[in-house]
Amino acid sequence: MSFTRTRRFGISFMVAIGLLTALAAPAMAQDAPPTVTMSAGIDLVNQYMFRGIRQNSTGIATWPFFDLGIGAFEGEGGLKSVGINLGTWNSAHSRPGGWYESDVYATVGLGFGGGVALATTYTSYTSPNDSFTHVKEIAFKLALDDSGALGSAALKPYGLLAFELATEPGRYQADGGLEGGRYLELGIAPGVSGSKASLTIPVKVGLSVGNYYELDGVDNRFGFFSVGGLATVPVGSHFNVHGGLEFQALGDTTKALNAGDGSQIVGSFGIGVSY
Repeated sequence: MSFTRTRRFGISFMVAIGLLTALAAPAMAQDAPPTVTMSAGIDLVNQYMFRGIRQNSTGIATWPFFDLGIGAFEGEGGLKSVGINLGTWNSAHSRPGGWYESDVYATVGLGFGGGVALATTYTSYTSPNDSFTHVKEIAFKLALDDSGALGSAALKPYGLLAFELATEPGRYQADGGLEGGRYLELGIAPGVSGSKASLTIPVKVGLSVGNYYELDGVDNRFGFFSVGGLATVPVGSHFNVHGGLEFQALGDTTKALNAGDGSQIVGSFGIGVSY
């Protein structure tokens, strides 16, 4: 798919979202005012891996983040909810030190019956210390919350398709390749939760569906496979502490970009707050 077609598809999708929201407007006017939520936190990781591509070679990466959520609509029809999220995510590295990455994003999410959700996200990836060129991306995520049908055995599967926009050879793209990439991620996130703690076991695979994992002019389909565990412990009504461990098996391109290592183990610890 060319960039022009990708851009047109993204614009058409956003127009469709606008039409759906407009159609829902009469019902929205009758319902309660929009709800606003906020979440923020900071994580520490021993290794920053972006879709299997290593971003720091030594030291610790620190990830502060902030997200503002707006519940614009809730209804009883086919469209159950419309939500908007605006946020920022950052990464600062201890060695070599510096503010490595600063991202801003905007998401429009639609909720349907049966736990089906569709979200469109535009993300701007920038590097304050000029470690990489500006990457712009639009992504579409289809997710299913099957906990209503499966209860504690729910898998919560999802698929994410992302398109890099306005790229040039070697610039404005994750792999630094010749052409803008198209990325596909498939995953599940089963888990258990209780009043004192919750455990999620995310499993995912990252794939190129067009020039996302280029190496010496060849696009390798397989990027990485990941399995991990994330434990979260609430502290009071609004705070939590969380920590996890993740194993990644890498493909040919990501192995080459990882200094020849075919796998990585990522450990993380963080605190979060939500209102």
